[in-house]
Amino acid sequence: MTEKPRPPEKPTLDGLEAKWVDLWDESGVYRFDRSKRRAEIYSIDTPPPTVSGSLHVGHVFSYTHTDAIARFQRMRGREVFYPIGWDDNGLPTERRVQNYFGVRCDPSLPYDPSFEPPDKPGKQIPVSRRNFVELCNRLTEIDEKAFEDVWRRVGLSVDWSLLYTTIGDESRATAQRAFLRNLARGEAYVAEAPTLWDVTFRTAVAQAELEDREQPGAFHRIRFHAGGRPVYIETTRPELLPACVALVAHPDDERYRELVGTTVRTPLFGVEVPVVAHHLAEPDKGSGIAMICTFGDLTDVTWWRELNLPTRAVLDWNGRLQPEPPEGVAPGPYTELAGKTVHSARERVVELLRESGDLDGEPRPISRPVKFYEKGTKPLEIVTTRQWYIRNGGRDASLRERLLARGAELTWYPQYMKARYDNWVEGLAGDWLISRQRFFGVPIPVWYPLDADGEPVHSAPIIPAEDTLPVDPSSDVPPGYTEDQRGKPEGFIGDPDVMDTWATSSLTPQIAGGWERDPDLFAAVFPYDLRPQAHDIIRTWLFSTVVRAHLEHDSLPWAGTALSGWILDPDRKKMSKSKGNVVTPMDLLTQHGSDAVRYWAASGRLGTDTAFDTGQIKVGRRLAIKILNASKFVLGLGEVPAGTPVTEPLDLSMLATLAEVVREATAAFEANDYTRALERTERFFWNLCDDYLELVKARAYGEADDDPAAAASARAALRTALSVVLRLFAPVLPFVTEEVWSWWREGSVHRAAWPAEDELPGGGDPAVLAATSDVLRQVRRAKSAAKVSMRAEVERAEVRGTDVGKLAQADLRAAGRIADLHLEAAPEEGFSVDVTLAPAG
Repeated sequence: MTEKPRPPEKPTLDGLEAKWVDLWDESGVYRFDRSKRRAEIYSIDTPPPTVSGSLHVGHVFSYTHTDAIARFQRMRGREVFYPIGWDDNGLPTERRVQNYFGVRCDPSLPYDPSFEPPDKPGKQIPVSRRNFVELCNRLTEIDEKAFEDVWRRVGLSVDWSLLYTTIGDESRATAQRAFLRNLARGEAYVAEAPTLWDVTFRTAVAQAELEDREQPGAFHRIRFHAGGRPVYIETTRPELLPACVALVAHPDDERYRELVGTTVRTPLFGVEVPVVAHHLAEPDKGSGIAMICTFGDLTDVTWWRELNLPTRAVLDWNGRLQPEPPEGVAPGPYTELAGKTVHSARERVVELLRESGDLDGEPRPISRPVKFYEKGTKPLEIVTTRQWYIRNGGRDASLRERLLARGAELTWYPQYMKARYDNWVEGLAGDWLISRQRFFGVPIPVWYPLDADGEPVHSAPIIPAEDTLPVDPSSDVPPGYTEDQRGKPEGFIGDPDVMDTWATSSLTPQIAGGWERDPDLFAAVFPYDLRPQAHDIIRTWLFSTVVRAHLEHDSLPWAGTALSGWILDPDRKKMSKSKGNVVTPMDLLTQHGSDAVRYWAASGRLGTDTAFDTGQIKVGRRLAIKILNASKFVLGLGEVPAGTPVTEPLDLSMLATLAEVVREATAAFEANDYTRALERTERFFWNLCDDYLELVKARAYGEADDDPAAAASARAALRTALSVVLRLFAPVLPFVTEEVWSWWREGSVHRAAWPAEDELPGGGDPAVLAATSDVLRQVRRAKSAAKVSMRAEVERAEVRGTDVGKLAQADLRAAGRIADLHLEAAPEEGFSVDVTLAPAG
């Protein structure tokens, strides 16, 4: 990039991306210099996109925001630590592998080193866990290459030598080390408890991964028996009657006060259950008395826990009723339900209730919100399972307060997003469930000894040494044992679970920064300066990262967070893969050019949802083309000797106006408001092209008054303005600015210093350019109204206004082709211009 080519005869945007991506890579212009001190470094905790298919235009939108900030900070003299990673473990990857290869994981099968998936996937073939993980790795490598191609085309100024994957050895070692330290400090623990369960994926789900979806249902009015008195409850889950452990009413509800402390019998099953009181019962909902089952919803869990009720579990991990009835339930009616799905069991229970006379009337249709796993297709159930948790303030008020205080320490862009963090932390209902019953993830690094009967001793886990990490308990052997003792009495067994993907992603600052692996690097970048991300994962990624840094380092993981909004489709709905309304970016980047797409992205402010708009992308392409052509014109005026003074009032006025733009754009970027910086720079640029260039064109060519100093002043002012404007545009439009910069400057514009006000000459009055441009526009308007060429001669122009003394008269005469310019001071604001055109001839 040291050779300066001449501007091409016909500048074009085509091919700039391929040219500059390769040159940037070769020159290492974005490579991080780790020799710098912490005060000189600006570190970014870049989101690792989930590798499960393809990127969509929403990714380009938000990652462009981060890249603009990174480029600005680099030009401000900071050494930017800007890593990139791939989030390649978890359920999305597993689902894609199942569909792509036509396989499903069966951990009971042995490893087949020669296995190859079928050429044409059909019915899913069971494979061992190790075979399944190998296929996951194979597919993510393909997806990751496609992701990298898109990001390079977009022009992300990341340091590709810092690339990591969340399933790589270093990431797995980091996640396991953090977990073991949480465990040693008592922050991680295992518990057997009611757990939200996705029956499709057969895994536990955390509170942060829930979403409510409106679903049709029906209230069933069912009769319980209290001696000679019927007691009616209304429920949407009649299939859970065999799981009923109590009825509950509000303690102030007079209708049921005499029943509290007695028992009633369940219909069909005849089980005696107590009637209890609790403040969460709603007297105005249904009949006012509710059935407590284990478990129909989260309120059931609360009642069960606080009222110390027994457990009668009926659902298995597949979402079917278990083959045997729970303790205390007679097998007779239950045999008709055993093995059925929830839906089929509900239908059969309703039939049985009709037959017994215990269904009062017909079910009443309703629509109500039902909890789903955010990536699932079936309503969640609640089953009792053994799971790992990390303390997050959900059950510890003092920890919750400390985490709220961390949120207050953090700088939020925009500030109002802090309320989402506060609301989430204040509403936590339990600790963070981190274990998943899946296969492609970071294994829980724990084994258990087996007793003489071959049962695991969960109270005495076997922990690996940190220097042996990462480990996989399903294939690695714990210290003091041999492989032939696996699964045998007096032997050992590995914990079968993997960590939730957020349990690894919450450690991206530690993974990218080399925590424990590279202490010097970690000290130079941590805590980071910025975490950019989408606003909808404050509750998951942002909060969980704060939790891990607080527990491990007693600090925030970053000083600030920049939160991008969503991309909306034409119907104003969020674009997402699950909704099927996404636009993939590569075609857009190829058709319109990367700078044009980046321009559209940078038009969306942080925190603001933005509509996908190809019209705005076209505006960006027009701007990039204009930068090429205007730059060629300026540079085509000839070389300007160093030190050439800018002397003319109009030139000084333009540069004074530009100094204001530099000040405003700098302040905007310092507040991460790249949109404001772009708007201000673009407005100046178009005024520069439409007004100033037209005003000084004749003088710059040396055609006006034959004054060499005045011509040199115009050329010097134009070159100075071009240098500044290219640098102002560079964070958003990296390709076209680098191309033009290479025509006349050494090095890369992206390592050039951000423009400063003091590099522009003082003494100019911005009002000179504003006044002269206003009058010129009115002269042009008169020519347009007369339907004559802009080059038509003007016999006389009479200008009246308060600031006529500020007009650059010679440049105005030349640009407007005005023979007689008459100026008259007048008290009214602005200018009035009367134009007399010269006779055609």
